[in-house]
Amino acid sequence: MEKDRKHKWIKEITLPRTSTSDLRGRQSVRATFKLSGGCIDAISIVAAHLGIKQKSLFDHLVEDARSLRSIAREIQHIKLTRKGRIQKTFVISRKSLLSLDKVSKNFNASRDALVEYSVQRLLPIIAKERQKHYKRKEILGEITSHYKEGEKLLKKTRDLLEFEDPVYYEFESVMNIYENVYNNIESFIEKSKIIEDFQPDT
Repeated sequence: MEKDRKHKWIKEITLPRTSTSDLRGRQSVRATFKLSGGCIDAISIVAAHLGIKQKSLFDHLVEDARSLRSIAREIQHIKLTRKGRIQKTFVISRKSLLSLDKVSKNFNASRDALVEYSVQRLLPIIAKERQKHYKRKEILGEITSHYKEGEKLLKKTRDLLEFEDPVYYEFESVMNIYENVYNNIESFIEKSKIIEDFQPDT
């Protein structure tokens, strides 16, 4: 009886089967588009600031079929100017590419335009992240001052005590960790500077 209940419980939590087409839809493929520099920067900025892969971000935008169709209705027959556009290859899922191709064909809308206007949905996120970026820079200034004070105190501890002293040893360990964290924060903010010069209109 106990064995039957256990068997029944296992059946109840069995996950639905995944179809071959679903798995194939998740395969990564390369797709090339001609986009504005601002569009490419927007994708890079959001991916970097949120710590997600460009593929995941791209898939999130393009797999939203409803929004994609809505955009397509607005930009039917629009041809983007070729001047200043950059050919860029992205890694996206096969499902995203099929969705993009389907909407492009059904609404006679340029694939490049669909991507360009889809990326505009990221602008509010970029505006919010820009504010955070400047706050992070402000905090970094305070962290830098605090770190330098810690270095001075470590030197003072070393001058007053021997290297083998447990107090110096423990404090040095703390400062080594602090240095790594400080460098990581500084590196992140340095890489994020692209958001300062980002101009949505471009």
